Amino acid sequence: MTTVTVGGLPGTGTTTLSRVLAERLGIPHHYAGALFREEAKRRGLTLPEFGTLSQRDSSIDAALDDRQIFLLKRGNLVLEGRLSGWLAQRHRIPALKVWTTCDEAVRLRRIVDRDGGTLEEQADLTWEREQSEADRYRRYYGVDLKDHSFYDLVLDSTHTLPDPLADQVLERLRELQHHEAAHAGNR
Repeated sequence: MTTVTVGGLPGTGTTTLSRVLAERLGIPHHYAGALFREEAKRRGLTLPEFGTLSQRDSSIDAALDDRQIFLLKRGNLVLEGRLSGWLAQRHRIPALKVWTTCDEAVRLRRIVDRDGGTLEEQADLTWEREQSEADRYRRYYGVDLKDHSFYDLVLDSTHTLPDPLADQVLERLRELQHHEAAHAGNR
């Protein structure tokens, strides 16, 4: 069974990488952010409004976490989300945990290209979103998104295209699977 988590800040290329990995591995891709967006839409709120509500109502994140934990336990997927790797680690669910990084200016340019608006508008929106999430994750879980120590692989997408990044993930996955097979043979 193959389970991969992919996390990173907005604009680091997590969605593109996750889609490439899911396609190459022949397994489904689930995106935690889509669940968050669907719930915002269901409630008739914009993402910033829903983020503000999430600051006051921990049950929103708890429901999203429960859904991610369910998917992780079922396994055989690529789960994309800022906390997906942390959730796998915390609940001792076997998964290859990947975090992507990227230069801030490149991230913002990608967000503008994807979502529109000006660089200044997207910089403000992205900063607000990141601050809201960092605050919630710290208060609700004691998580610091800058702590990458438990990830199996930290990749920088600033100058590397998705396919070579996916190659690195798949190589690491093969190494881990080979190690697990060898370890199982020694029992």
